[in-house]
Amino acid sequence: MSALPSYRWRLAPDGLATRRQLRAMGLRPGGQDVVAEVHRPRRRKDPLVAYLCRVDRAKPVRPMTPARTAALAAAMLARRTCPTCRTDAGYCIPRSLGMCVPCADRPALSSC
Repeated sequence: MSALPSYRWRLAPDGLATRRQLRAMGLRPGGQDVVAEVHRPRRRKDPLVAYLCRVDRAKPVRPMTPARTAALAAAMLARRTCPTCRTDAGYCIPRSLGMCVPCADRPALSSC
């Protein structure tokens, strides 16, 4: 058990939020420490745990700059580009395949 106060699912007090909830409000934790946790019980597994931060100490999300937008676009293009046929697949290449679906479905040419 941790030293943090823990609450059951949906019973956390007002003024505390998870990172996702903060992001939906346009906020970020801003370097503050976690103050509590919420446990969501499951039948046959360990409970899910979500960490809570204080909303009043949260800071606004930093705005996207043109450089960050360009870097994100380049990273997404790299994830969509098939290493086999070098085309933009239009979707993120599955890591399990390592190539676009048409290239994965194409029979491999054996070099005999």
